[in-house]
Amino acid sequence: MSQPRQIAPGATYLITRRVVRRHLLFRPDAAINQLLVYALAVSARRYGVEVHAVCSMSTHLHLVVTDVQGVLPRFLQFFHRLVALGTKVLRKWEGPVWDHEATSLVRLLTRAALVEKIAYVLVNPAAAGLVRHAKEWPGVKVDAGELGLGMLHAPRPGVYFDPKNPQWIEETTLPLTLPPGIEHDGAEAFRREVAAEIERQEAQAHAEVQRQGRRFLGAERASNVSPYERATSFEALRDRNPTFAVGRQQGDAWRTAAAAVRSFRASYRAALGQWCSGVRSALFPAGTWWMRTFHGALVNDAVLVV
Repeated sequence: MSQPRQIAPGATYLITRRVVRRHLLFRPDAAINQLLVYALAVSARRYGVEVHAVCSMSTHLHLVVTDVQGVLPRFLQFFHRLVALGTKVLRKWEGPVWDHEATSLVRLLTRAALVEKIAYVLVNPAAAGLVRHAKEWPGVKVDAGELGLGMLHAPRPGVYFDPKNPQWIEETTLPLTLPPGIEHDGAEAFRREVAAEIERQEAQAHAEVQRQGRRFLGAERASNVSPYERATSFEALRDRNPTFAVGRQQGDAWRTAAAAVRSFRASYRAALGQWCSGVRSALFPAGTWWMRTFHGALVNDAVLVV
């Protein structure tokens, strides 16, 4: 059984989902970029999710979002379904699009975590050895200077989205917002912090490529590979699945967050044990989503702290 996960309104997450068997189905080209932006924009609008950063790699997607209303599972189900079905039509692909592993959801609990993980998302193409500088990547992405300022827009794709269906509007836009806690009068300082972290991570990427005796693939070659090929670079087995991040040298914040996760899981399992024994008045801890949504379980929202 997987670990229970707290879904808290107003929480910010780093989200990662991978393509099945590392196929290059999201190879950056105009059609796939249009599909991804459109699907993300209509999904975010439907569920009130705020998008802060995004980077689409050929084999996976990264997002940093805030789940304002506490409906993240609904948003992900809708968004990932649109992307999968649109990709199957666009690429004439049979079978699943997404990897069998669960979507990675890492809750970002501090400013340091926001800076590090947003930079991680934006620097991903360089870290993967595809382009020397992240801003050169031709896939869907944002730059540090666009945080809280930029706007993604896309017309309705010519595949999958029926123009006669009113829910698929002709053109959609997606504003890039600042994460909670970053005030507009401090936005420029935040963007500078992210830019400095990008520079640090890109320097690490350059050093690693040089150490391995490799060269960066380049944007043009990355855009022209077959989407039916698979990535061949080494990838370590994903034996860890973190649920939160606090950033480097944030020991006290890490211990507080870890204690909160342990407390939630213990309370959840105690309530679930009661429920399985037939006690329908069992009170689940704040942030319980699945049991409330699908079974109408009682949830103690009074103590939920984001």
